[in-house]
Amino acid sequence: MASLRVLVPGQTPKVYHLYKKITTLGKIDENDIILPDPLIGDTHAHIHFDGKQYNIAPLSRQTPIYVNGRKRRKYRIKEGDRIRIGGIEMEFYLNDVPVPEEEGAPTMLEVNAYQKIFEFSQELLQAYELDSLLNSLMDRVIEITNADKGFLILMEGEDPIIKVARNLRRENIADAVRQLSDSIIAKVVRTKKPLIISDALSNEEFSNSLSVMNLKLSSVMCVPLLDRGSLMGIVYVGNDNIVDLFEEDSIEVLTILAAQASLLIRNALLVNELQLDNKLLSGRLEKMVFGEIIGACPAMQEIYRKVDKIAGTDISVLITGETGTGKELIASEIHRRSNRSDGPFVTINCGAIPENLLESELFGHVKGAFTGAVATKQGRFQQANGGTLFLDEIGELPLNLQVKLLRALQEHVVTKVGENRAEKVDIRVIAATNRDLEEEIGKGAFREDLYYRLNVVNIFLPPLRERGEDIVLIAKYLLEKYVEELGSKSRGFSPNAIIAMKKFPWPGNIRQLENHIKKAVVLSDKALLSAEDLGLTSEVLADILPLAQAKEEFARRYINEILARNNGNRTKTARDLGVDPRTIFRHLEKEEQLKQEETDRW
Repeated sequence: MASLRVLVPGQTPKVYHLYKKITTLGKIDENDIILPDPLIGDTHAHIHFDGKQYNIAPLSRQTPIYVNGRKRRKYRIKEGDRIRIGGIEMEFYLNDVPVPEEEGAPTMLEVNAYQKIFEFSQELLQAYELDSLLNSLMDRVIEITNADKGFLILMEGEDPIIKVARNLRRENIADAVRQLSDSIIAKVVRTKKPLIISDALSNEEFSNSLSVMNLKLSSVMCVPLLDRGSLMGIVYVGNDNIVDLFEEDSIEVLTILAAQASLLIRNALLVNELQLDNKLLSGRLEKMVFGEIIGACPAMQEIYRKVDKIAGTDISVLITGETGTGKELIASEIHRRSNRSDGPFVTINCGAIPENLLESELFGHVKGAFTGAVATKQGRFQQANGGTLFLDEIGELPLNLQVKLLRALQEHVVTKVGENRAEKVDIRVIAATNRDLEEEIGKGAFREDLYYRLNVVNIFLPPLRERGEDIVLIAKYLLEKYVEELGSKSRGFSPNAIIAMKKFPWPGNIRQLENHIKKAVVLSDKALLSAEDLGLTSEVLADILPLAQAKEEFARRYINEILARNNGNRTKTARDLGVDPRTIFRHLEKEEQLKQEETDRW
């Protein structure tokens, strides 16, 4: 095995085995080889093994390296080459590192352990069945370290969860949680550094720990499983009968095995996740996918049923919900399933076009009707003839145009700007808004007669945060889409990322989720995207509320949802919820007060 002998001034030379395809060198802890020198960059250089030869290269012009006294940009290193980075010298060897007698020969533990690691890696290269792989890993760890028990702990969110607990006889340990020290695990989780304790009961830091005292722990080793600096899990081994069992060479061996195991576990988790996904998708595909819409929660299933019922009619539909929930996809699906599907599906965003141009966009204009009208132009109504017109953000439509829109809907005729002759149009209108149109009617900003003309059937799209497992389904669909589009190596999400996605409130809904995933796919080179890659750190997750406040927030959102389903009918909403109508009136007064306070703040 190729090795690098590092000569740090004032320290005993240290040997690093180059067992990875890419080995990073720098002064911060995330590197494979840490070089404590202020002249060295955070990640200064890397050594790449292409299967035949080793090449060393700096990460930039600002991080120079010297090989045999000469500055190099990229260099194939050979037996005996001397490398200098900053003030630190290194020697490269393709085979065994020559160790002078005074430095001591390798221990039998090291020799045997490296042989077993090599054999183990050969076995696991072909193994992706997760349970078998993890059990085999821990059995080999116990054998190598002479421990009498071993535990594999993987992180799920911020919580360490025991995945494997094995004893010397290669049996599962039933009461695994009671066999571990919480305080020792907590330190490794916090520091992400290996820990060796020769006699836990006599250790100054842990002797007062209840878990240590209750378990009467003796020798303990605990090393982190890291994936590019992110904590993936922990390997924990112990022996309650022998003190001073583990020495520094023991933890070095275990750290090397943990580094190799991290890669194998990451790949196995990914393959296992993909297998589970395929099984899940094959069994529930029709329930989860509705045209281009993805979702399996009860609210979305109810929407699918409603769309199926109304699609074959020409009835007007109003789609409501927060921004980014997919209102245009629902409108498109209604059109696709209707008897107008061979006709055009025309969209206009009423909030994105200046007011002075909006009438022309809707109804068209004749040549010379206004400055800049150099030719006669059809409007969206004429373009949608024989098909469906989707009026997005209908709540932004000015009052003067609301009158003309109402006439067009009632009489099925439109008149171009600058012309007196009306034209017949055969269209179906679907509208959408993220506003409360009943509230807008109360303010005099929206016509009540137009509201009832548009809102024959209402479809309310729930926000993403209320759709449960749909968040994960949509995220995996978007990941697959952008991986193919951008040629990324990402293949899934880490357990931490999935938990973070479920906790995040997603105020921008699916559109915001899509932006986070696209950014992560572009910037990350990991196979499994982490919460940090998605920008979902603990700082951006919603605060944990006191139970009373959480109940109040849920009740507020739920009342608003039922009001929307009942088209703002307060009496019916009170009857459906089994409360006094005055409760709904007080709720609406409080909502108005909250909105006014928000307006005043701005």
